[in-house]
Amino acid sequence: MVAILTNERPFIIKAVKEMYTDVASNPGKEFHFPTGRKACEFVGYPASDLDAVPACALESFAGVGYPHAGGFMAEGSIILDVGSGSGTDVLVSSLRVGDEGHVHGLDMTDAMIEKLKANIEIMGANNASSLEGDAENIPLANASVDVVTSNGVLNLVPDKGLAFKEIFRVLRPGGRVQLADIVVGDPISDECKANPELWAECVVGAALEDQYIDLFAAAGFVDIDVLRRFDYFAGSNSEKTRDIATGFKAHTVELTMRKQGNDACTTA
Repeated sequence: MVAILTNERPFIIKAVKEMYTDVASNPGKEFHFPTGRKACEFVGYPASDLDAVPACALESFAGVGYPHAGGFMAEGSIILDVGSGSGTDVLVSSLRVGDEGHVHGLDMTDAMIEKLKANIEIMGANNASSLEGDAENIPLANASVDVVTSNGVLNLVPDKGLAFKEIFRVLRPGGRVQLADIVVGDPISDECKANPELWAECVVGAALEDQYIDLFAAAGFVDIDVLRRFDYFAGSNSEKTRDIATGFKAHTVELTMRKQGNDACTTA
């Protein structure tokens, strides 16, 4: 389990917010991780998805995979996107669920929240809205959503066990999760975990893949399935980041799972 000391948490949250404020505010800047439409294409988004949403949403994309490969978003579904950023996944999801569905985009970074709101308005996505908050304390009622999706965010959460329990809480019985995230193959030292700046590298906050999956199982999820693993950090323009990722065997994993109960949604 990835955990940090209580007095370190504010510094880690601050470092993450600063990094993604920069991504939102300076979309043309080169970061140590892939961003923008090229990043979408690199991690697997089809052109049909990308052409359907505004370029101003794609420009600040910083996801690590293609969670929509799960295919769980049916017409009329209620969706929660954890760590929605500027809104690429929110807007793609809004097209899948139609006018009878709704997509909540949850983020804790003010600049990303404002950008998401603007992109929702530009696209005219009346079935989408933004929520301010974080994965450890989701501001939604119990059993209120059909599908939870997330893309490259949960590796940045200090208390992953709590976040996974929150995701379980807000899902209806039979609800599904589809996500992409960063995990590692080798343990990360406590010294690295204690460095707030390294959390924003998207590597040191990551859990061992087996532990990550075990945490979801401990939260109550079943039918946990790995759809794909791939070398996300091969797309980084930073030799330092690539070396750090290689040293810890860091990679993307795309997962699906469900909460037991009557099916809340059907495969799209």
